[in-house]
Amino acid sequence: MPDVGNASLRIRVTPTVTVYRSPLAPLAPDSARPESAARLSEVEAQMGQIPNMYANMANSPGLFNSYLDGYASFRALSGFSAVQQEVIFLTISRYFECEYCMAAHSTIADKVSKVPTEVTDAIRNDTQIPDEGLAAVADLTKDLLESNGRPSTVTVEKFTAAGFTHAQVLDVVHAISVKILSNWTNHLFGTEIDSRFSAREWSAPTTAP
Repeated sequence: MPDVGNASLRIRVTPTVTVYRSPLAPLAPDSARPESAARLSEVEAQMGQIPNMYANMANSPGLFNSYLDGYASFRALSGFSAVQQEVIFLTISRYFECEYCMAAHSTIADKVSKVPTEVTDAIRNDTQIPDEGLAAVADLTKDLLESNGRPSTVTVEKFTAAGFTHAQVLDVVHAISVKILSNWTNHLFGTEIDSRFSAREWSAPTTAP
């Protein structure tokens, strides 16, 4: 990165970077490889449609199957309640600024997991969560993300003091791995938000130049 100016005052110039967008087309059961086609058909039968994110993920059968299986096992085996799970997924998606997953999980939070609106909105707006236990879950999730898996003992102690276990620290790592698959896929494709999630659309904050 070039420096401009004399030794006492240097202005760092950041080169303009064009963000990559995948040229791959979204897939349907009749256009995907067999390993993805069967799962797309299952999703369509369960949900009545194929979410745009899944249609994009299907280009990589390994990624798509890992996401579906990892998501399902986190939901079933983590020991977190539906509300706590949604707080974790929203916190991760907010950290990675995934507009698709923020809209999707906000909708699921409202309609399925029944997360209090003030909790969901606090995560969306990056403000304090008005619930001590849920705040402890979100704080651990953020600390794991920001520290690349090296959370502070203080954060973990607050988490366990709220009634969670050390095994559930690993469950949060599980959730992060699952959401990296979805958040980063959405970044690569610029995934269009499905109409069912549009009422909870969210935009990443912009930084003034």
